[in-house]
Amino acid sequence: MAFVALITGASAGIGEATARLLARGPDTRLVLVARRGERLEALAAELGGATVVALDLTDPDAPATVLEVVRREHGRLDLLVNNAGASWRGRFADAGWENVERHMKLDFEAPVKLTEALLPLLRQTAAGSGSERRVSIVNVASTAGRVARPNSGGYSAAKFALVGWTDSLYAEEREHGVHVGLVLPGFARTEGFPATELLAKPATRWLVSTPEVVAEAIIEAGPGGKPERYVPRYYWIPAALRIVAPRVLRGAIARGAFATSTRPRD
Repeated sequence: MAFVALITGASAGIGEATARLLARGPDTRLVLVARRGERLEALAAELGGATVVALDLTDPDAPATVLEVVRREHGRLDLLVNNAGASWRGRFADAGWENVERHMKLDFEAPVKLTEALLPLLRQTAAGSGSERRVSIVNVASTAGRVARPNSGGYSAAKFALVGWTDSLYAEEREHGVHVGLVLPGFARTEGFPATELLAKPATRWLVSTPEVVAEAIIEAGPGGKPERYVPRYYWIPAALRIVAPRVLRGAIARGAFATSTRPRD
């Protein structure tokens, strides 16, 4: 029985790395979703074939379109990776609600609505015979979904919402045989975030990971069954400090101890 995996934001960065890693598995069928169709087609050809769905996930009809393609082409879904996202920097006093809403639509509403459309198919796959691997959803959030920084409040608001919803969905879907995992990357060197300044200094080089490492964490949080994974792993420390020593953490953030990156749309 084929293992069908759908990855959003698959045209570059973490999504592309995840597609490449999954393609190594036996009898894997990939569904690649992103706006840049030409990039998806090139990746699909390189990987030996894949179903390509080029669209903007914030479009109202996008979830139904994706569902129709997956049902028609595969009739099942074993893994949904909600990876597509973006970040646009700006202080709230300057960027206002418009910037917050922009993040919420792509980084929170889009994965929620896509999951809503695909959840019946995921449940159906989990309940059916011949499912050799765990049926799962992986939501790619960010360490910014645990610890917020200046100039990225809109991004953090959306990722905090995604984290909270993921925790709830994990508990709700266990009885239906659908595992829900969460991945929280820190800085990862990608096309849109080359991390040149961080990588240039030995003191900050250790902060930066790669899309390939995040892809491995996605597999751990999906088919691997882990509920949550920070990338790099030690990024759990600031998240823990937010609970046990919020004054210390907020002071460090206010002094600029944690840089902020911008992630363009995949």
